[in-house]
Amino acid sequence: MAAAQGRFSDGADGVDGAKESSVPLPFRRAVDGLRKARLRSGIEIDPVKPPQRLAPYAYALEAAVVDGEEDLADGRLILLHDPSGHDAWQGAFRLVTLVRAELEPEMAADPLLPEVCWSWLTGALEARGLAYGEPSGTVTMASSHYFGGLGERRPATQIEIRASWTPREGVGGVPDTSAHLAAWCELLCQIAGLPPLGPAEGAPGVVSLPQRRGPHHP
Repeated sequence: MAAAQGRFSDGADGVDGAKESSVPLPFRRAVDGLRKARLRSGIEIDPVKPPQRLAPYAYALEAAVVDGEEDLADGRLILLHDPSGHDAWQGAFRLVTLVRAELEPEMAADPLLPEVCWSWLTGALEARGLAYGEPSGTVTMASSHYFGGLGERRPATQIEIRASWTPREGVGGVPDTSAHLAAWCELLCQIAGLPPLGPAEGAPGVVSLPQRRGPHHP
């Protein structure tokens, strides 16, 4: 398995080292779990600036499944944390995602595809024995047909998955964010058309994302 390729964008994590000590320890450990996640080859991942109004603390990653110069699928995963808890989340952490890919015509014609795509997410989480709650989301398909000067292009269909779930907290009130990120990357690979990993393919290598600044605290 190849390590993820990436770098921090300027200001991707939000605060400087002097303020990092004010960030709750469970959130720092959850972010460390994301930075050390085990990913399969063909995935490029970058920390990016997180949203500032969804929770007191946030950390975000963008990833793409790459084949040469072509992106087969891309998405964003955001880790949210509210130390006082959140009624809608039923917990102190929340994972929010957006995943997109262009579909082959035969896949786009499958009326069960939205249900299948949602099952890829829940199945990836459950395959790793991850406890989670309050899942919600949408699966949207949009078709484009071309006319006139663009008439030679074949119709294209893009699928988009928006989802969120509450990762159950473990020791020290910290969820297993490494495993949740690995499950999310498996969803990304499946929507890109790659086959699931089998046991014979071995464990992926450890990916350490380069650190530049601490987690975001508005």
